[in-house]
Amino acid sequence: MQDTAAPFHPATRISSIGVSTILQITGMANALKRQGRDVIVLGAGEPDFDTPDHIKEAAIAAIRAGETKYTALDGTPQLKQAIRDKFRTDNGLDFALDEITVSTGAKQVLYNAMMATLNPGDEVIIPTPYWVSYSDIVEIAGGTPVLIPCAEADGFRLTAAALEAAITPKTRWVMLNSPSNPSGAAYSAADYRPLLDVLLRHRHVWLMVDDMYEKIVYGDFAFVTPAALEPTLRDRVLTVNGVSKAYAMTGWRIGYAGGPRALIQAMAVVQSQSTSCPSSVSQAAALAALTGTQGIVAERCADFQTRRDYVVGALNAIPGLSCRMPEGAFYTFASCAGVIGKTAPDGSVIATDADFARYLLTARDVAVVPGSAFGLAPYFRISYATSMAELQRACTRIAEACAALR
Repeated sequence: MQDTAAPFHPATRISSIGVSTILQITGMANALKRQGRDVIVLGAGEPDFDTPDHIKEAAIAAIRAGETKYTALDGTPQLKQAIRDKFRTDNGLDFALDEITVSTGAKQVLYNAMMATLNPGDEVIIPTPYWVSYSDIVEIAGGTPVLIPCAEADGFRLTAAALEAAITPKTRWVMLNSPSNPSGAAYSAADYRPLLDVLLRHRHVWLMVDDMYEKIVYGDFAFVTPAALEPTLRDRVLTVNGVSKAYAMTGWRIGYAGGPRALIQAMAVVQSQSTSCPSSVSQAAALAALTGTQGIVAERCADFQTRRDYVVGALNAIPGLSCRMPEGAFYTFASCAGVIGKTAPDGSVIATDADFARYLLTARDVAVVPGSAFGLAPYFRISYATSMAELQRACTRIAEACAALR
């Protein structure tokens, strides 16, 4: 008998959301690799370093000690205390333990916050270029993303004038990420000050700040976080962080945040009906990361800076491309405006940054992510969280690809 069941229809809340462009490009690159192609993938947003040994050993010890059961819903007391100490020491912020939450990655922190606070029609201001999960999470939670383009001339940073113009009575949140994925741009205290002054005038607007790349900043740039700069905003700021980038722990899936008690409690309700507690073993590892030696973090940051300097220099030497020097993270966000409109050897026209990324992948086996995936074109993102040898080969191929355009 033929199945006459109705066809599958996804929920409307995800109807406009697709698989991440980054994952799509990675999938295409891996498919080419399986065909025997020597593809260099510069799309992954994770350190190429391994998790430090003392962190892995802490996880092994936790397993052997039988610490494999459910923990407190949003983090063990020991890990929350370590996070509290971290906020005090590094950021000048003092949170009570019940003002701290631990989740299965910082992405879940963001998701919990949006699900706990957004009603249909609520607006969330997101500067672009931006990590694409921000807008998708807002949409899933029933909110409306308000994307504000941030020009390269402004350092890819949101200006006070643009923020003021974007705020409406429906604005619930502003989301800021420093240092930024994808641009590597970071906000100094002077950059934040005008934005915080705007928020002081709009008391209904809350601020979510993603500090995930806090430990990866270069030169004399001084990292700061808004809640420390303007304590009077403390009761409407959620400060988000995690161990993924600084400690090369992407797969361990531990993120955390500090914020007002009422918000943290509402987020716990969401988490209780989704994942419940984060992995007990991962929490033990995160505890070791935050309380153990920090020297390796600085050493790896120095390696990232060497790679950054090389990639920026190599890209700026290629006719048609230009690249701003990022203050942090491990990404470059380079303009490809100078190659738009040119023709590839196969006769195809490079009309967009997505075309350029596709051309680099198919013609020269280099996988990058187009800026349009992050809400700002025509740019492309390179993750330099890979070996210098790979970066050198990739930049040579990109130069050859650009030279072949007419």
